[in-house]
Amino acid sequence: MEKGLVGTLLRYPYEVRSEQEYFDEIQDVKVTKDMLDLARHIVNQKTGTFDPEKFEDHYETALVNLINQKRAGKTIRPKERPKGENVVDLMEALRQSVGRETAPAKPAKPAKKPRKASAGQKEMLMPIAGKKPAKEASAKKPATGQRRKSA
Repeated sequence: MEKGLVGTLLRYPYEVRSEQEYFDEIQDVKVTKDMLDLARHIVNQKTGTFDPEKFEDHYETALVNLINQKRAGKTIRPKERPKGENVVDLMEALRQSVGRETAPAKPAKPAKKPRKASAGQKEMLMPIAGKKPAKEASAKKPATGQRRKSA
């Protein structure tokens, strides 16, 4: 309408809700002058004029082509979806990340031999949490009663 754009959408009364249901939960935030200046700069930089002649509605074009094919008597078949090369099963990745693999696991690499500690350095070679699976960590509990003798 003149310089503006008017949109109208009719709703049934039960579909219309109070704006307070949505906006009451929004907290009041104080914006610093620097942040406001930055936001204005970004908006001014991205602002442009809309030229309807350059706008192409790809959905409308595809729909018109489909209607024209149907009018010509051609059979309409859905296009095949492209198959992705790098598809990841998210559930399987999640199971593996928590250690409950359901698929057969790949053969594990042989365990490395632990480094020998020099005299007086046993406390320096403590196992690091998260480096070994839980089964190995629980099997190698330190023996109680071994204490370092003081000199």
